[in-house]
Amino acid sequence: MPELPEVETIKETLKQFVINKTISDVAVYWPTIIKRPEDAEQFKSLLPGQSIVDIHRRGKFLLFELDDAILVSHLRMEGKYSVHPSREPVTKHTHVIFSFSNGEELRYNDVRKFGTMHLFKKGDELTNKPLNQLGPDPFDETFTTDYLYKKLKKTERVIKSVLLDQSIVAGLGNIYVDETLFKANIHPLRKANKLKKKEAAAIWEAAIVTLREAITQGGTTIRSYVNSQGDMGMFQQELFVYGQENEPCKTCGKPIVKMKIGGRGTHVCVSCQKMK
Repeated sequence: MPELPEVETIKETLKQFVINKTISDVAVYWPTIIKRPEDAEQFKSLLPGQSIVDIHRRGKFLLFELDDAILVSHLRMEGKYSVHPSREPVTKHTHVIFSFSNGEELRYNDVRKFGTMHLFKKGDELTNKPLNQLGPDPFDETFTTDYLYKKLKKTERVIKSVLLDQSIVAGLGNIYVDETLFKANIHPLRKANKLKKKEAAAIWEAAIVTLREAITQGGTTIRSYVNSQGDMGMFQQELFVYGQENEPCKTCGKPIVKMKIGGRGTHVCVSCQKMK
């Protein structure tokens, strides 16, 4: 699943190609992707004539700002956007096409069909699902060490599960939580409410540093992720633990261990990230 750095990269790439383009028509080939309005035909009727003013990101969500509306899009496991000339053949797993008045098309491709789109009147997107269920973005000024520490003290869940909770912090997923906890020297099975404030501060700092580094590298390519131009992210070359099972730790040389936590594959150096 694309996480914050991948979605940020997609956002910045798409902005180069779709800003100020006017939608002339919309085709929906898999209606269940459209969640609001529930009627895909209504969704299609509301968009022609709207121009894409800007694209924003909130956690793992893309927000297409139109003249009078906000289109909130979640890519889930396999969703991808790309821009094509209208004459170019449409591939098998293209499920939504936004045609522009200049003859180009923004196409949404999703092998698993798990992605979602919600259309809101501008200003209503933050007070309704799905965005009203999100915690602060890691780069939001409200996401502070104090905020994180207070949230950790309120739960007995293990820290890995807490950091994956999008209502606590939006945008972190399996890859970057594993990398964050490694850099903070925190074992993923530590109870959140048992962590000290300095450990919460270490997690906060490691998360920000890791995400910024990943954005600089264009995200992490694991299996099928590419940005909207078809380019692979390169942060996988910088990974310390994620996907490194049985490989030597870059810090201590001990083998990286993979375990299941909350049903999620989790990578840890049990030497650097000790249970305390």
